[in-house]
Amino acid sequence: MARILAIDYGTKRTGIAVTDELQLIASGLTTVETKNLLSFLIDYTQKENVTLFLIGEPRRMNDMPSDVEVHIAAFIKKLIKEIPSIPVKRVDERFTSKMAFQTMIDSGLKKKQRRNKALIDEISATILLQEYLYNKS
Repeated sequence: MARILAIDYGTKRTGIAVTDELQLIASGLTTVETKNLLSFLIDYTQKENVTLFLIGEPRRMNDMPSDVEVHIAAFIKKLIKEIPSIPVKRVDERFTSKMAFQTMIDSGLKKKQRRNKALIDEISATILLQEYLYNKS
């Protein structure tokens, strides 16, 4: 089997998580500057076997798309053009940032460590991916 790669897209930073090759465990991979995201993914997929890109779909409570959706849609077009062999699936990402922050608190991270927005983005991508794995089985 191949890995599933989850993307928690942000206009400045993007959190990335990935499964193991058996698609059982979701783990945070990294956070990259969004301007370098496409080149990172091209490089990563040349080294690792990825079967699916899972990209968060930010929605408001009234189910309307978030403002960042315009940027995500533009990125997805570029991604499909550059890596057409790997499909893209969108998943609802509401509350993942809040869940990530709560996870940091629950795991005992100090206040200073919880201010690390890059870590929040990476944990958010991991939660997104873990929920996808849980719901697909």
